Amino acid sequence: MTNEHPASTPRVIQVTPVDAEQVAVPIDVDVPGPDALAADGRVPEHDPAEVRIAFLLFPDLTLLDLVGPAQVLTRVPGARVEYVAATLDPVPTDCGLPLVPTVTFADATSADVLVVPGGDGAFDAMLDPEVIAFVRRQAEGATWITSVCTGAFVLGAAGLLAGKRATTHWASKPMLAAFGATPVDERIIDDGSVVTAAGVSAGIDMALWFAAELAGQPEAERIQLQIEYDPQPPFDAGSAERADARVVAQARAAAEDARGDRVAQAAAAVMR
Repeated sequence: MTNEHPASTPRVIQVTPVDAEQVAVPIDVDVPGPDALAADGRVPEHDPAEVRIAFLLFPDLTLLDLVGPAQVLTRVPGARVEYVAATLDPVPTDCGLPLVPTVTFADATSADVLVVPGGDGAFDAMLDPEVIAFVRRQAEGATWITSVCTGAFVLGAAGLLAGKRATTHWASKPMLAAFGATPVDERIIDDGSVVTAAGVSAGIDMALWFAAELAGQPEAERIQLQIEYDPQPPFDAGSAERADARVVAQARAAAEDARGDRVAQAAAAVMR
C-alpha cells in the first residue's frame, strides 16, 4: 500500500453499515441505523489537526492486538485517544493484565478511527448488543472502522463486512464468509473505509500504515524508528502458509469447534 495523501489532511471516507433490510442487532436495542446519516450524503468533517482514535475494550481481548496499534497511533501528531468500554471498571485481557477504560460507550465521542482488537473475547463481544450498538454508532461518522485479528468478527456482527474483502487470524479466517465477507490471505486489507488486519502482530503493521495515511510516510517512518520496529524473529514459523499443513488444518478445525456456534448465531442476526 502506498501513501498519496497530504501530510496535513487525513483521508475522509464515510463508513456506512449495510442497509437496514439486511441488518438486525442480535438483541432488541435502540441502535441508530443508516437512515441517521446525512440525507445529502455529506462525509463527516474532521479537524486535520486532531485525530480522534477510539480503542474498543471488552473482556478477554488479546493485549497485543490493542497495545501494538496504540503504541504507534498515540505518537501520530494531533492524536486524541480514548479507550472505550461498557463501564469504567478494569477490563481483563487474555494474558491476565487488566486495562482501565477512559470513557464509557455512553460518553464516548465520535471517532475518526475506531480500532477493534481480537481475542477469544471478540466472539462474546459480537453477541453483546451494547458493543454492536457502539460500533454501529461509530461507523456512521468515522473515517475508518478497523479491526485487528478476530476483532473482524465484531465488525461482521455489526453488518460492516458484507460485500467486503477482509482478513483476520488465519485459524478463524474461513468463518468470515458467514458475514458476507470475502476472506483474503493478506496482512492488511483496505476495502473502502473498513480496514482489517491479520492476527495479533499485524496490528502494528496496520497502525504504521494508518500513521502514513494520517500524517504522511515520513512521520510514519519516524514512529517506526522510535519504537524500533524491526522484526527479526528467531524462527520462520509465523505464517500459516509456511507452517505444517496438518498443524494448520487441526488449528482451523479447533477454531471452528470453539467458535463456530457463536459465529453462526451472530451471522444469523445480520445476514437475512
